[in-house]
Amino acid sequence: MAYASHNRSGLNALQLEISAAIFHGVRRLEDFRAYRKTLAELSVLSAGQLADMGLSRSGIRRAALEAVYGVNV
Repeated sequence: MAYASHNRSGLNALQLEISAAIFHGVRRLEDFRAYRKTLAELSVLSAGQLADMGLSRSGIRRAALEAVYGVNV
């Protein structure tokens, strides 16, 4: 019986690892979608609107990365 108990806990650990991998994969996909949406929304703004926010056209990618990932590129 101890073998079955040990085997079962190993299975639970594997299930946790798979669950965590799926969670992180879904999270990365959601973050990427948010990045693309932010990039698209900033890209349609005029130069004046971007200037009001303190951005230039060349800074759109950096601003989207910072907004979604918190990365200062």
